[in-house]
Amino acid sequence: MSDLGPVVDNVADQKFGMTVDGLTAFTAYERDDGVIVFTHTEVPLQFQGKGVGAALARGALDAARAEGAEVIPLCPFIASYIRRHPEYLVLVSEHNRRRLKLQATE
Repeated sequence: MSDLGPVVDNVADQKFGMTVDGLTAFTAYERDDGVIVFTHTEVPLQFQGKGVGAALARGALDAARAEGAEVIPLCPFIASYIRRHPEYLVLVSEHNRRRLKLQATE
């Protein structure tokens, strides 16, 4: 696997994506008035477990933070990433933290 490329926000397709060795990993979202709802993440099978999904999640969440957006992680992968990286919990409202059971895990 070559170096991971940047995470790019494809606004027209409503996906944050990155290309690795010619294949695309992405996390789909819906935007509404300062809120990004992450709905689904896909990482090519050959890259699963190799840090591609984590790099994608980090890049997408960092982009949300940079624009001051609230995050609603309906996608189980993004929710799990936030649980493992509590520095991103501040992007999720207290209501949605409770609703989605987003307590930090070790």
